[in-house]
Amino acid sequence: MQIWTNLVLVVQLLAAISMIGLVLVQHGKGADMGASFGSGASGSLFGATGSANFLSRFTAVCAGVFFVCTLSMAYLSNSVASRAPSSGGSVLDRAVLPAGAPASAGAAIPGAGMLPAPVAAPAASVAGTIPTK
Repeated sequence: MQIWTNLVLVVQLLAAISMIGLVLVQHGKGADMGASFGSGASGSLFGATGSANFLSRFTAVCAGVFFVCTLSMAYLSNSVASRAPSSGGSVLDRAVLPAGAPASAGAAIPGAGMLPAPVAAPAASVAGTIPTK
């Protein structure tokens, strides 16, 4: 299953990089307006009319491949996660303690040994601040 995940990830990265390159090569909608005033910016690598068709279609194909790879990676990660044994508890219950922490520090609550103890306010000061009518 790991081989398929890696293969889909590589295809997704190639599709993303090619899509970025294709978008950067394309002209914007207002790029030909300067050519009508004589700036000469209408010359392109694929000709005047062929570039928009070829580049826009290939960009759409790359986007489709990217979305299919994204959906398949989500499916693969979900199927791998469903096969893993679940304890039925929270994700925090399965947390791993750092290497330097003692084993009993997080027995009841994972990571509790690393947090400072909360400071409780005295009851008299809390009761004295509430206005009474």
